[in-house]
Amino acid sequence: IWVMGGWIGILPAMLFDDARFNIRAITSFDIDPSVAPIADRLNRGLSGEALFSAQTADMYALDYNGPDAPDLVINTSCEHIEDLPRWLSLLPKGCRVLLQSNNYTSEPTHVNCVESVDELAQQAQLGEMSYAGAFRLPKYTRFMLIGRV
Repeated sequence: IWVMGGWIGILPAMLFDDARFNIRAITSFDIDPSVAPIADRLNRGLSGEALFSAQTADMYALDYNGPDAPDLVINTSCEHIEDLPRWLSLLPKGCRVLLQSNNYTSEPTHVNCVESVDELAQQAQLGEMSYAGAFRLPKYTRFMLIGRV
């Protein structure tokens, strides 16, 4: 699993801690170099036999087709990606993805908010969709898609 915009590694920690999942390895990528040491500390003890790595990298510079290519790419911060279709075009056809965005326009770094799960689906143009949903929170709504590019 590759997590884009992984920040301090909370999502990998949750996945490693959930007995329902049999995870071989998770790599968390974030462009901010200050978060990798925190993510490493948080996940090293939880990963057990699985492997965890926190990397500082730009998601546009990764090789999604290489020998270490992931089975699943997770991006829970699509609202931070100016051109979501451009980023998705870097992933190989058929790659499994989990995408999240939101409608929280008050945050200045949210450069690509959507107003509905349908708008997110229109941007993503997945080749196969297995889930589309929304989760209403007090200040905003989170939208999620699961499928394949």
